[in-house]
Amino acid sequence: MIKEIGKEFMEKTKYKYLDESDQNKGLPQPPFELDYDKEAELIDLPSAENLNIKNMDLRTAIETRRTLRKYADTPLTIEELSYLLWCTQGVKQIVSRPATLRNVPSAGARHVFETFLLINRVEGIKPGLYRYIALSHKLIAVNLEPEIADKVTFACRDQVFVKNSAVTFIWAADIYRVTWRYGERGYRYIHLDAGHVCQNLYLTAVSIDGGACAIGAFDDDKINELLGLDGENQFVVYAATLGKKGTQLL
Repeated sequence: MIKEIGKEFMEKTKYKYLDESDQNKGLPQPPFELDYDKEAELIDLPSAENLNIKNMDLRTAIETRRTLRKYADTPLTIEELSYLLWCTQGVKQIVSRPATLRNVPSAGARHVFETFLLINRVEGIKPGLYRYIALSHKLIAVNLEPEIADKVTFACRDQVFVKNSAVTFIWAADIYRVTWRYGERGYRYIHLDAGHVCQNLYLTAVSIDGGACAIGAFDDDKINELLGLDGENQFVVYAATLGKKGTQLL
């Protein structure tokens, strides 16, 4: 590894090094989400207005949040999965900038993340790898082969709770959404945004009697390949396992 590459990254993303952004050059804004096969079958998720999730005050959620790596065998309901997706990347409104307003903050409302899901135990959904289509609040299958959970687990450095979770969330950045406006400094912002998204997952997990474990340790090339990402323009930044509370806190 190149020594002090982190220091160079922080130095070269200072404002004094930035060129004029593509936004200021008048170049067109990138789409709000990556394209997908419009002929493919989509899985409808219950709308946010119809979700029946118990109320929990914010202080309780914050103070009882724990990182969990062992989960009960209890599956999530599709309503609970819909709730988690809505709270982490759900689109509340498209405004005239144009931009999407979501349930997490994002630098310049750029919202760079695509949410992929390794679904292991969700009622009514076949196990496999899926992508969340945020604009329509639906799921699309990416890979349903029986070995996909083992492959994703291997890409996450064999952390077995990836395949033992009810769901593992994987957040991938479509980097041009943010560099279009902020240039190279946008690479800083995606890591801040990832923290916002994952914290929402942690807090909402508590309200469904569950827990989460954030994952930053993965083989970038392997996980990007599994998700069909080129690793340069779109790439995984963060992941988190989630499931119902088991018998042991770790």
